[in-house]
Amino acid sequence: MKVLAISAHPDDETLGCGGMLLRHAAEGDSLFWLVVTETHEPQWSAETIQVKATEVKRVAEAYGVQQYFKLGLPSIRLDTLPLADLIGRIRDVIQEVKPEVVYLLHGGDVNSDHCVVFTATMSVLKTFYMRKWGVRCIFCYETLSSTEAAPPQPHRAFVPNVYRDITPYLEQKLEIMGLYESETHSDPWPRGPSAIRALARYRGGSIGVDYAEAFMLIREVD
Repeated sequence: MKVLAISAHPDDETLGCGGMLLRHAAEGDSLFWLVVTETHEPQWSAETIQVKATEVKRVAEAYGVQQYFKLGLPSIRLDTLPLADLIGRIRDVIQEVKPEVVYLLHGGDVNSDHCVVFTATMSVLKTFYMRKWGVRCIFCYETLSSTEAAPPQPHRAFVPNVYRDITPYLEQKLEIMGLYESETHSDPWPRGPSAIRALARYRGGSIGVDYAEAFMLIREVD
C-alpha cells in the first residue's frame, strides 16, 4: 500500500502522524512525503535554511521514505500566493504517487499555511478524482501548537473519529522529532517531548491502549 503524508512545514507530519508512518513502514507499506514550504531569506539566514534542509533529509531517512517531494514555497506566506498554482503542484504529486492513504493537515489550524494546504489538497481530492487516482482514505491529523491553538469556533474544531495504536512506535517518534533541532521545544512547551507523550497518552486512553494518534476521517471511497 502507498501512503502519502502531506505537510506544510517539515515537522508537521512527525507531530501529527509520525507514529502511524512508522507503523505503516513496519507493516511493509511504501511511504511518500510532500513538504509544501521551506524557509527563505531574508526572514531566515542562509545557515538556518541549510540546517533545516539537512533535518528534512535525516527525517526522511529515519522513516524510510521511498520518495519525498519539496515544493519549496515560502513558509508563512502561502496565503499570499495564487491558490490555483498550489492546487496544480499538489495534483502533480498525487498523480505521480497514486497513494491509497493520504494523511493531511487539519483545516481548522491556527497556522495559515496549514489551512491553505488543506484547502488546496481537498480541491485536488474531490470524490471522483480520488477514484481516478486510487486514493481510498483521507485522514486529517492534529499538530501540537497549531491545532489546539485555533479559536473556539465550531467549524475549526478537531473532532477525531479514528484512533490508531502507536504504542510500539512512540519512542522512535520522539527520537525522530528530536532530529528537528531547529523546531523542537523544550518542556513544558507544546512541541516538547512531554507534551507529545501526553497527547499520545491521552489519545491512547480514549481507546484503552498506552499510546495512540487520533485522526479525522475526511473521506473514504471504496
